[in-house]
Amino acid sequence: MYAISELDIERRADRDNPWWTDENVEVVDPRFPKRIYYRSFSALALNFEVRRAAVLLGPRRVGKTVMIRQMIAEAIGRGFPRQNILYASIDAPIYAGYPLERYLKFFKSFSNSDRYIVVFDEIQYLKDWEIHLKDLVDTYPNIKFVVTGSAAAALRLKSKESGAGRFSEFMLPPLTFYEYQEFLGIENKYVRSSGHNSYVVNDIEALNRTFVDYLNYGGYPEAVLNDHVRSNAEQYIRNDIIDKVLLKDLPSLYGINEIQELNRLFSFLAYNAGNEASLEKISQASGLAKPTIKRYIEYLESAFLIIKLQTMDENCRSLQRERNFKIYLNNPSMRAALFGPIDYTDTDRIGHLAESAVFSQFQHSPAARRLRYARWKNEGEVDLVFLTQEDERPHWIGEIKWSDRIKSDLRQQTRHLIAFARKHRSLRALLFTSKTISTKVDVDEFSISIVPTALYCYALGMKVATDLEQASNLVEPG
Repeated sequence: MYAISELDIERRADRDNPWWTDENVEVVDPRFPKRIYYRSFSALALNFEVRRAAVLLGPRRVGKTVMIRQMIAEAIGRGFPRQNILYASIDAPIYAGYPLERYLKFFKSFSNSDRYIVVFDEIQYLKDWEIHLKDLVDTYPNIKFVVTGSAAAALRLKSKESGAGRFSEFMLPPLTFYEYQEFLGIENKYVRSSGHNSYVVNDIEALNRTFVDYLNYGGYPEAVLNDHVRSNAEQYIRNDIIDKVLLKDLPSLYGINEIQELNRLFSFLAYNAGNEASLEKISQASGLAKPTIKRYIEYLESAFLIIKLQTMDENCRSLQRERNFKIYLNNPSMRAALFGPIDYTDTDRIGHLAESAVFSQFQHSPAARRLRYARWKNEGEVDLVFLTQEDERPHWIGEIKWSDRIKSDLRQQTRHLIAFARKHRSLRALLFTSKTISTKVDVDEFSISIVPTALYCYALGMKVATDLEQASNLVEPG
């Protein structure tokens, strides 16, 4: 039996960094377009004035490695010395247990007076990575460290504990609805801008059908760009994304032995996405103990499989003891991978997944943590409550629907919005999404913007990365 030799490790490093010796190598496949988040990420990752490691977080297969390679190509294009850029995929078996600082010896020459870029891909597979990375940031001010991670529970928790002031996190979510259309080259086919935050729908029926396709398989770049993957989206998403997180990432990070319990719980939550839940109800339905459910939900959320939304009452008070909450899918297409695609005529299921789609568009923005839903006695409920940062009071509210019943039953459909608004006169805006209707209506003294859900998701995908504060008014009905 022989230990892995340093020579073999160096050969792997040479193979992973072909730009060291080949000036004409394509660092990244040019067929992959840049995500809308790329510019802000590259500005963070290539900024040597900020002495922090850039930590790129996100689910599996959303394009983190492609974005990293696009960043490397940009640096080389700017004239950054190609020999001073190192890329290493930490999950490669040959690097198992390899100390982070030892990677620096791969540079043919190293000087404290020169600048370097070091990329560690999938860093969570190295034990205690956060301690070592913080030490590297402190020790080498001339090196910009950029790291990525998929199963981000350890990344998020440990970066806050051990990397305070040394790590800058950047969230890369699944494709937004706008990006999905952009990747297909149809971003302006059904919707066009007619001014600031104003859009005109050329064909709402076609846009809605495209939206349902997005719900089924539209969250992952490879599933959109590759015809073979797209035709086998169920197998691709389930096997390459969901199963690897449930069967590999989370068990290895947390020492989970009852993998089937975790798998069963996720399937249950995915099937009931958008419905109000409680630990008690989930325990009764799944047979799992409530402490186990609570712990697993935290794992699933931090691994970017689900979004958990907290509840409050009509007075905007969060309950001291959390009883009820909503679970949404991080990417709606995961449900189709588990239970089969939804049909355009399946209004009820589309309605629940449409809510997941709306929350999925919000994920990049740190302000997303200010999203809630309201629930109170007599079955009153508001789907979306966005709180102010200063005093956590309601800033704007919204109802997410996939129907046009509001056209014939205005007061009944908007009664919860109005009841909530009467208690919070400082509300900036009231939003109601529909299937096809786009207009503004007045109910008593309140004005409500009605916007098709697909159009709202399109607008969110374009704008929410920069300004969630304006998310209630991204579309001017007309």
